[in-house]
This record gives sequence, structure tokens and C-alpha cells, in this order.
Amino acid sequence: MKRPFLEQLQDRVLVADGAMGTLLYSYGVDHCNEELNLSHPEDVLRVHEQYIAAGAEVIQTNTYAANYVKLARYGLQEQVKAINTAAVKLAKQAAGDEVYVLGTFGGLRGIKQDIPLDEIKRSFREQLYIFLMEGVDALLLETYYDFEELKAVVQIAKAECELPVIAEVSMHEVGVLQNGYSLAQAFEELEVAGADVVGVNCRMGPFHMLSALKQVPIPKKALLSVYPNASLPQVEEGRYSYAEEFHYFAEIAEELRQQGVHLIGGCCGTTPGHIQAIAETLGDRTPISTKQITAKKSDPQIEQVSAESPLLQKVRKETTILVELDPPKHLNTDRFYEGIQALHEAGADALTLADNPLASPRVGNDAVAAIIKERYDATPLVHLTCRDRNLIGLQSHLMGLHELGVQDLLAITGDPAKIGDFPGAASVYDLSSLELIELIKQNNRGLSFSGKSLERPTRFSVGAAFNPNYRHMDASIKRLEKKVAAGADYFITQPVFGIDQLHALAEAAKQVDKPFFVGIMPLLSSRNAEFLHHEVPGIRLPEVTRQRMREAGEDPATALEVGMTITKELLEEAVKLFNGIYLITPFLRYELSLELIDFIKTRNKEESYDQLHI
Repeated sequence: MKRPFLEQLQDRVLVADGAMGTLLYSYGVDHCNEELNLSHPEDVLRVHEQYIAAGAEVIQTNTYAANYVKLARYGLQEQVKAINTAAVKLAKQAAGDEVYVLGTFGGLRGIKQDIPLDEIKRSFREQLYIFLMEGVDALLLETYYDFEELKAVVQIAKAECELPVIAEVSMHEVGVLQNGYSLAQAFEELEVAGADVVGVNCRMGPFHMLSALKQVPIPKKALLSVYPNASLPQVEEGRYSYAEEFHYFAEIAEELRQQGVHLIGGCCGTTPGHIQAIAETLGDRTPISTKQITAKKSDPQIEQVSAESPLLQKVRKETTILVELDPPKHLNTDRFYEGIQALHEAGADALTLADNPLASPRVGNDAVAAIIKERYDATPLVHLTCRDRNLIGLQSHLMGLHELGVQDLLAITGDPAKIGDFPGAASVYDLSSLELIELIKQNNRGLSFSGKSLERPTRFSVGAAFNPNYRHMDASIKRLEKKVAAGADYFITQPVFGIDQLHALAEAAKQVDKPFFVGIMPLLSSRNAEFLHHEVPGIRLPEVTRQRMREAGEDPATALEVGMTITKELLEEAVKLFNGIYLITPFLRYELSLELIDFIKTRNKEESYDQLHI
């Protein structure tokens, strides 16, 4: 009869199993592994039995992604109970009376952080209660990149039951978490939260995990666990594979024991061969109670500086004008740069550069921003979409923009690729616009996404988009508040085409203490107005505005005159309500924006003159 799990683990280093998914993948399975608990239980049982035969004294249930959120991707969200119940029964059948069974939970927040914590807690509790009913020996919380999520579920588990809790973080960089915590700091907080065992799993092979643990003291109360990957994966003919250097893996397992580890298993790429090598090589199972810490080379101290750009400082106090002039779709850029020079000389406070709007490729706005700064001494405001760059590209792009001296950014999701010139292109969306704002703010603290020090902070002021054209303003305001919480410094709106819309926007803006740049775009014709209203995502025109453009007739000069009259009426009201004005230049017709800049500045001078003579 086996002893209680925690008692046994305190006295003896235990060998755990390796990857479930790797073996199932090798069997030809390439979909929802957890569903196999119901459809192919014999395959899952076979994996458990192979690991036990290899020497595993601890196995985990095939439930890493058996939660409501992840099963919903396969339409299996109503099968949570059935899938988890079957998983525990299969593991217990294989384990018999000698092997321990861990009920396994996988982290939900990986790269993407947009799953609300309340939803995570509900999903965790649902899975937890099934494990309690079916009777597992302990709980394994593995592959958690988001520390807030892991800490929250540890606290739930300790409040709801008395089972031992193993809490394992995953690192992007050796010895540091995504939020910048050191591994030692993370273990200390997890121990305070109630975790009985703290450790690391996934992402890295045994060498890097060993390097990380050398920097960590043995916890005061909790025990240590480690589940390394077999190696870094390689791709062969479209399939992922890992090195099968079993003896290397086993030799480092002994070094892991010397770092105070009590539980050693394997994660991605590990097989029964790896586990057998550990079990056969790890002769001494006595846990280590003291060790020498390898001091980590300290990162340079990062001096925090104000990230408020001159543009942001100005809009807090007085009328500030942004003008959008989209980079060209071609390499004949003469007119574009003529427009840049004219707008800057006319008094535009910044020139905003879209990032392939409507998913159509244009000259890169980072290159254009560098030219604008150097050639014209003008201020660029660079749009940055989540559509075209993965997380690696976004982090690299931000560092590059910092090196170019760009301070002002607009973080946006970006129109999907299928609506643009290259409909077969892939939309990336590793991050949402909210997560991109958070990444930019993390860079301002001197940390990359991985938590690794950038050694210097970036100095970005980050704007966020706000669309006042939705029917339900309440939903837009909730999104607005989320962007403020993420760190948005100011907001730039989609174009507004009616006085009533302006006032509704002003009321919405009162909900947050942030500057707004209200979008104003001149209409060129009735056809232009109808196209914007019916075909451009996120833009709606009031019927009265569309009617005025229809009544202007087909003559281009007359229609443009009416369109500019409408625009100036909007500006007359907008400057009373907002410090920030965002002029959107249609089709490189920058002379229209020049006229509107002059209108704003003339009106402001007259207003100042009138106030002086009251």
C-alpha cells in the first residue's frame, strides 16, 4: 500500500512520467488528445502503461487541455465531465496500488492574455471538482506562463481541498518569468499561496532548466519539481521531432537532484526511453536539503524615465492636430513627401502613418517615419497592427522604432488579410491590441515580452483606437476602459460625420481621464460617402450627411465644396469639445488637410482675440 504522496516525496526523489501528447502524436493522432479518453481509451491506457513499465512512479491524467475553454475549440465544451472522468479512471487503472496519479491542469494564458481571470477560475473549479470526486493523489498545475493565473488557481485549489498541489511555471528565458519575476521570487510567492511543490516545466530542455535552478535556493517548506522538454524541437517533413539522447537527459537528472529537486519527469518530446534512462541512472534517491547558490549576473539597473512624448504633453493643454497621410502603395513617393513637407510647415503637430490599412501593402511606415524625422524634422505617429507580425516580429519592431527615435505609436488590431490585396495571406494576431498596449508598456519598464531585461527602457506614448460609430456605445465604452487598464495614454477615433456623433463621443470620453483625438475626414462626393458608409468596416455616416452629399449632385467641384463645408461645421464644434483633432487625408489630397489646418488655426486665433477683448 502506497504512502500519502507528499510524505513519500519528502523522503525520496520520485520519477514521473513524460509527455502524453508526444506519444499520441507518434501514433498518428493530430487533434484533441483529451478526447481520446473517450474515443480511443486503449491508446491513452497504453501510454500510461509504457511509462510505468519504464520506471515512472508518478503519472498524470490526460487532461492538460480538458477544460471548458480549450475543449470549446473542438466543440467539446459539454464533454468536460466525461473526458476528465474517463482520464482519471484510465490513469488509476494503469497505476494500480503502487503508482501515484496526478490530476493535471494546463495553463490557459500563454502568449495571449485575453482570457478573463473569472472565466479561468470557473473553468478550473469545474475540472477540480471532477478530480476530487474521482480521487487523484495530488494536483499538477503545469505550463503556466502567466503568473497571476497560476497564483489564482493555486489559491482556489488550497481553499477547496487538502490534496497536495504542484505548481509549475514555464519560462521564456532562463531564470525569469514573463512578468519579469525571477524564478526564486516566483517560487517564494507560490509557496506563500499554499503550493506544496513548486517547479518548472516545458519550453526548455534539461540544460537550461538546470541553469535556472542553480540560481534558486531550496524553498523553506515547499518541495521542488522539474519536467524539462527533451530538447528544442526540429521540423522534419512538416512534423515536429525531438532528440532522443536518453543518457544525456538522465545524467542531467542527477544534477537536478543535486539542486534539491524531489520530482523529476519529462515534458514535450520525452518518451518512455527518457524516463527509463532517468530511473536506471538515478541511483541515489535521497533528496538534497542544502546547496550552494550560483549567483546570477545582475542585469544593468534600468533608470525609469518619463515616457510622455511632447505630443501627449501638448494635447493635455491645447489644440493639437494630427494629420494622417497614408504611405503610398507604390514607389513613386514624390507627392507623398511633398505632402509631408507641406503639412509639417502648415503646423501639423504629428503625421500619422497607417500600417497597411485595409490589409493592402504600402511602403513600410517605420522607414517612412525615419525619413520624416531626418529630412523634415517632423513628428511621426506610427500605427502598429497585430495582423502582420508575430510576437517575435512585434518585439523586434518595437526595439527598432525605439532606435529610430519614434515615440508615438497607435496600437491597433488591423483589418483581416482576407479583405485586402493579398486575400491568401495569413493574418497573424499573436496579440490583441490590448495585449500589444501591455507589451509596449512592459518595454517602457525595460522588459521584453519574455521578461528579459532590455537593459534600457523604451519611451513610447501609446495611443489606442476608439470607434464611436457602433450602435451600442456601452460596449465601446467597456472596450475603452479595458484599453485604459492596459495602459493606453490617449485615444484616436474613427472619423465622425455628424454633430450628434461628436456630442455622443464627448460624453463617452468623460468616462476616462485620457486625451482624445477626434477623427475628421472630408467627403469628396456622394459616391465616396456611400462607399464609406456601406463598405468600410467601422464607419457609419448619419443619413442627414449622406443626404446633403446626394443633393450636392454629380459635379465634383460642387460635391467637394459641400463636403468641406460639412467638415468645417464638424471642426467648429469639435474644437469646443476636444483638444485633439485627427485629420484623415483622403487619397493623398493633402491640400484638403492644409485648408482644414488653416481653418482650425484661424478659428483659434479669432477665439483668442475675442477672449482678449471681452
